[in-house]
Order: sequence, then C-alpha cells, then structure tokens
Amino acid sequence: MENTKQWDEMQKHIEFVYKYNQEFTLKHGRQPACHLRTYGCQQNVSDGEKIKGVLAEMGYTFTDRTQDADLIIYNTCAVRENAEDRVFGNAGALKQLKSKNPDLIIGLCGCMMQQQHIADKIRASFQHVDLVFGTRALRRIPELLHQKLCGKKRVFDLSGEDEIVEGMPIRRDGSIKAWVPVMYGCNNFCTYCVVPFVRGRERSREPDQIIEEVRRLVSDGYREIMLLGQNVNSYGKTLSPPMSFSALLRKLDRIPGEFRIRFMTSHPKDCTRELIDTIAAGYKIARHLHLPVQSGSDRILAAMNRRYTSAEYLSLIDYAREKIPGMTFTSDIIVGFPGETEQDFRQTLELVRRVEYLSLFTFIYSRRVGTKAAEMDDPVSKEEKLRWFQQLLDTQAQIGDRAYESLVGQTVRVLVDSPGKTGDGVLAGRTESNVIVECGAPAEKMGSFQNVRITGALKWALLGKMA
Repeated sequence: MENTKQWDEMQKHIEFVYKYNQEFTLKHGRQPACHLRTYGCQQNVSDGEKIKGVLAEMGYTFTDRTQDADLIIYNTCAVRENAEDRVFGNAGALKQLKSKNPDLIIGLCGCMMQQQHIADKIRASFQHVDLVFGTRALRRIPELLHQKLCGKKRVFDLSGEDEIVEGMPIRRDGSIKAWVPVMYGCNNFCTYCVVPFVRGRERSREPDQIIEEVRRLVSDGYREIMLLGQNVNSYGKTLSPPMSFSALLRKLDRIPGEFRIRFMTSHPKDCTRELIDTIAAGYKIARHLHLPVQSGSDRILAAMNRRYTSAEYLSLIDYAREKIPGMTFTSDIIVGFPGETEQDFRQTLELVRRVEYLSLFTFIYSRRVGTKAAEMDDPVSKEEKLRWFQQLLDTQAQIGDRAYESLVGQTVRVLVDSPGKTGDGVLAGRTESNVIVECGAPAEKMGSFQNVRITGALKWALLGKMA
C-alpha cells in the first residue's frame, strides 16, 4: 500500500488473525474455511477478489458450501430491490447454521450495508449476523475480524473515507479474464440510482498503478482485461494533472502481448468521439461498447437527470458505426420510471429498433430509498409495466436473432475461455464484438485466441468450427 502507516496497521491485524487460525488448524486438523458469495456488478466481483485475497493472507481456505464454512460473508448489491430481497432471505436462512455452530462468524458487506437504514435493520432483526461493513471498509477487514475473535459480540463499520487503497492482496476467480478497476464512485446522481450514496464520489487510480497491474496480468497469462468504473468515461478528472480515459486506453493498448481490453460502464454524456477514435485506432481494444441509454424519451431522460438527449445518444452510435465497421452495442433500459407514459415507452422501443443492440440488460424500475425518484409520483400499475417490459423483451429478441443469423458463414476471432453448454467436448468464448461462440475444441485450447467459422446461430450464441 502507498500509505505505510495504514499498511503496518493492517498487517498487525492480519498477523493476529493468522496466528488465531494456526491454533484453529492445530485443534481441528484443518484450516478454517470461508464461504464468500458476491451479488451484483463486476465492481462487486472485483471487491470480492480483494476480500478473498485478504482472507487468504489470514489463513482461510474457501468453500462453496455454507455448511462447511467457519466464516460466511455475503458481499451485497443495492441497485435493485430483488437483489436486496435475496440477501435478506439468504442471510435469514443462515440463522439455523448459526444455532448448530455458535462459533460460525457471519458477515454482510458491500453496497447494501453502506446504507444506514439497511444496517439498522440487520442490527435489529438479524441478531445472528456478527459483522456488517460497507464498501469503504475493505482494508479494515482484518481489524474487524480481530475485534470479533477477541470477543466483541457484533462489529458494525459503515465509516471510512472515499479513498483508493493500492496494494491489497487479490485472489482472482479465474486465470484467463481479469477485472481491473480504474476509478471508483460516481458524481452523476441519476435520480433512480443509489450508487453515489454507497460508492461515494468519483476518484481515479493513478495511471502508472493501472498500467503496472495490467502488465503483470498479461505476463501471468491473462488474455482479457476488463477495466471497471461506475463511469469509466470520467476517469482521470480527479488526477493532477488530469488524464482522459482515451489517453489511458492508448497507453494500455501499447503494452506488449496477446490480450484484449474491454471496459464498462460508459455514461453517454461523457462518451466522446475521441474515445470512439481511440477504439478504432487500437489494436487490442474490443469493438464493443456498453452504453446505457435507460430510456428513449427525452422527457424521461431529463427526469432521470441523465443530461443527454436521444438525438445526442444516436449521434454517438452513428459515429461509432461509421468509424468502426462491425461495432456492436449493448445497453441498460429501465421500464416504468415514475411518470413514464405509453408514449414515452414507445419512444424507447423506437430507439431500440433504430440502434439494433446486440443485447440488453432490462429492468423494471426499482424504488431506492434516498434517491429523488423515490419521491416522484408513480401512477402506472405494475401490470402495465410488465406489459411494456414483455414488449421490450420481444422486440430485442427479434433484433438479436437477426444479428446472430447475419454472422453465419463468417470467420471470427474468439477468446476461448470456458466450457461450452451445447455438448461434451465443446468450448465457449466471445468474439471481439462480444458475441458468445461455442465450438468443438480440445481442452488445451482454453485461454487461447482461435479463428472460428460460424456454422449456425442459437438465440443466445453462435455455433462454429475452428478454422
């Protein structure tokens, strides 16, 4: 870590917990095991890798089974109500495990826990939960465990500053694709979104730290680097001197090695033609852009505080298609935002047909406590919103089918990264434009780039043969 005092303090707590776990191992004949479950976005997944890295330093192993765990941590998401409901349900079910094993430590962390009303609910109604900490307390996990192991009944920590802590150990989930946060937080305050309240203000990592991390990952054999940020297009604004995200991409693109760069998420108001030109000129930057539009209605976009119009959004799409043949787009869309009318929704459908997205992440509006949208009138019935939602799904399904079928007969470059789902001896991967491809291939091809001739199309993937 850059801050030596912070690192020394953290190391002191790591050493205490490690010694405690050594005694546990001698007593039980096995290392203590942690079950970590992460909900939500890629940033949460990245946080989970850091949590596992710190826990491994303290002598924990990991298990997929809650019943085999001595420590259970749920790393939570606050973006949608159904994600919160799943956490409450799954955390409640752990009460039975705790009654059978009083020494079991149960922790809840992440975005949900950064909200005071959620932490208060856990404190009052989930007495079996021992640790509660927010997104700003990752580096204090050793200290919190130290307190718990020393006899403190329950440990709650929602404090902390909007800081970047470099140098935390990371236990990555895979060996082919890696998540690399480039910035944290958000300054946009879209009226439906709780992220600025749970992730804090925008702050960017120093470019040298990012470049060195990516160099190490490529040297270690990683073939896809996903750059993460709540709004990657805001990268570098808080640095001195400032640096644009496009400039960072150009530096990463020059790193030697065979690998691919992806990034998300881009806010349309900050997406520039410079960024599109950088993708077009790059050698390793994927020809795919996730650009969340949320709505095709300018009236609703204004109510959402998105700060762009549908025409401005479409001009970016048109420019990208002109500069980068074969460029694909994905997006997020919210259906049923407070005050949305049938006409507003029709404008969203029109935009979807105009853009022809490869795929969409679609959501029915979810009220979030503390956001401005939570205070807006919402007269449209749930049944009407569900009807709109199904129309959107049907429209996108037709577009997706045409997009996939148009690729049959082409030869595409695929990063083979996982077992396939269509049969034995099948591997899967993604093209540069983010299309899933499955093809028969020997296991030793895993982690390599392969040219694949497309022979067929499913609704969710392409089928092919190695060229």
